[in-house]
Amino acid sequence: MSFENAPRPAITLTIAGSEATGGAGAQADLKTFQELGVYGITALTCIVSFDPKDNWNHRFVPVDAGVISDQLEAIQTCYAGSLDTVKIGMLGSPLTISTVRTALQNQEWKNIVLDPVLICKGQEPGHALDTDQALKADILPLATFVTPNHFEAESLSGITINTVEDLAEAAKIIHDISGAVVLAKGGVRIPGADAVDVFYDGTVTEFLSAPKVGEVAVSGAGCSLAAAITAELAKGATPLEAARTAKDFVTAGIAARVSSNAPFDALWQGGARAVAAV
Repeated sequence: MSFENAPRPAITLTIAGSEATGGAGAQADLKTFQELGVYGITALTCIVSFDPKDNWNHRFVPVDAGVISDQLEAIQTCYAGSLDTVKIGMLGSPLTISTVRTALQNQEWKNIVLDPVLICKGQEPGHALDTDQALKADILPLATFVTPNHFEAESLSGITINTVEDLAEAAKIIHDISGAVVLAKGGVRIPGADAVDVFYDGTVTEFLSAPKVGEVAVSGAGCSLAAAITAELAKGATPLEAARTAKDFVTAGIAARVSSNAPFDALWQGGARAVAAV
């Protein structure tokens, strides 16, 4: 058997944090990339570990900005000419955001998928608000596709979301603000039997719906959804095709979720493959 003419995978980069339990962040992104047949690379922005002694709250350690810059320099130089698709996850500080923005502007990108991890739950001053404002000002305008969850869609759009119709309105507002394609995620947070996400690209509105699997959010669902969109776009799918595939991928992963001693389950990226094998 000759491997000389075997097809080469599309290359995808995730700029994200490490999540120690493996359920979310860069770990989830890389597993998603592998499952969907693309070559995954990661530049780490922070190290996150849940604290089991403190109600499983986050412990957050930023990666030094110089180290982030070094990672991206190596990646962009190594894959110059073949890397045009990136997913952006947790950045965590204004300095990291500035560093990533500078690196992104060093080359042309076909696809910049932003999972807009917002950390400010109100309008309190300080680091959280500064970080969220920097993300909106410096990264959101560069994005070609944005995947906000319920809270993030409210924050970005400025409206309260109680219904699917509200979610659709938020998606349109976020598109108008950013120019990006939007997949606004309702998940389990909007009442009803189905988990509904809303796709909007400036022209087409599509409601992506699947029966809810439980009533509690699963770790890694948002990361994996954005990563699946990233992988599909890198392979040449249209934004709507990528959103549909990602929705199916995440739904299967939630159904095959992994439980642990933590008070939450984690999506398994191999769920779709396991279902197909049955």
